[in-house]
Amino acid sequence: LFCFPDPRTHPWPLVHSPLPVTLLFVLYLLVVALGPFYMRQREARKLRGLLVAYNVAMMMLSSYMFYEFLVTSVLDNYSYLCQPVDYSQSELGMRMARVCWWFFFSKVIELLDTVFFILRKKQEQVTFLHVYHHGTMLFNWWSGVKYVPGGQAFFIGMLNSFVHIFMYGYYALASLGPQMHHYLWWKRYLTIMQLCQFVAIAAHSSYNLFTECPFPDGFNIAVFLYILSLIVLFLHYYYQTYIRGKK
Repeated sequence: LFCFPDPRTHPWPLVHSPLPVTLLFVLYLLVVALGPFYMRQREARKLRGLLVAYNVAMMMLSSYMFYEFLVTSVLDNYSYLCQPVDYSQSELGMRMARVCWWFFFSKVIELLDTVFFILRKKQEQVTFLHVYHHGTMLFNWWSGVKYVPGGQAFFIGMLNSFVHIFMYGYYALASLGPQMHHYLWWKRYLTIMQLCQFVAIAAHSSYNLFTECPFPDGFNIAVFLYILSLIVLFLHYYYQTYIRGKK
């Protein structure tokens, strides 16, 4: 069901031990819990310039990762049905492992999304879905980089990077100010895109559970169950925001 740590990624930053990501997660929860108390007697920060720069940078990073996932998988003839991890020191194998690490590290950077919401006193944005998704992705992709940096996992990173290009593009426009709201009519379709992404990942992961493929079943099961939880939470968000909200 599971496999041994990949010796290639073992010495890379934040990968060697679960302690650094666990400490990051604990610090994140402390910020979520104590941040609103810190900001209670303080004015909300605008952070417009910082937010524009951050969101544009994240959009560029997502574009880079999508490109790397796509090009490396094409050059290495990756299969979308069954792709084992290439544990060799080959150029393409290392290239895929490196972009998997960058994808994991992007999840560390994305914790700043929550910090910015708290500093701007946008506490209504710090929902259970938001905290659950940001916090769990840390551990999900730490496991991915430590044990299976490549193989079937490439599809998740590639698809999520593609969606995040549009998501951070949306945030970049929104951070420019109220005058941009007229151009943000497509928020609902962004949520639909995220849901379609989850359905595609669920189908991709579950397929291998019924076929013979030399990729750890334990990871496919974990991904499938996790994605189901996101589908449920995002459907609830969609209903509350776009259906019940309209009524």
